[in-house]
Amino acid sequence: MYFTALLARTDNGWEASDTELDDVESLDELAELARAATPDDETVLVCIEQEGAWFGLVRVDGEDDPRIFVSDAARAMRSAYGEILLTDELLGREPEGPDVLDQLAGLDGSQDGEGAEAEEEDDHEPGSPDAVPRGPLGDSGLLADLGIDAGTVLKLTPDDALGEIADALGCAEVLEAVR
Repeated sequence: MYFTALLARTDNGWEASDTELDDVESLDELAELARAATPDDETVLVCIEQEGAWFGLVRVDGEDDPRIFVSDAARAMRSAYGEILLTDELLGREPEGPDVLDQLAGLDGSQDGEGAEAEEEDDHEPGSPDAVPRGPLGDSGLLADLGIDAGTVLKLTPDDALGEIADALGCAEVLEAVR
């Protein structure tokens, strides 16, 4: 089960709203959704939680590039929401080019050519350049100026992370109201 919410900092404090990410297909779209939550280019946190498995935070400050933290990249990669956050840049990969499609399809046009099998195996090989790391990934210091240091973010567990973050920001009640 997933929980997603936007926490937007306003002149009156933090406001929370639950949000549906089913139509969001990229980090850029997610950032635009976050920017639309506040008219004054204030800080917006997109909070994503898969119950007991992983959580992710995306911080959007005005037109700046989004900052991302994922508690367990390998688990998040198995999720459609996690795939939005785990960009090639965050994973330290070269962006995929159009030739990737050629590798995925066999000469007869089927999708079970050798390229597809090789890529599938690479995802499970720890030494593979395309392997997704287990554990935290991203900017653990994205909340430091809000009073939550990187060490604290790294110690949070998926079961209580968003509640603890909201509590530290002083907006636990507004987050729970949308939960």
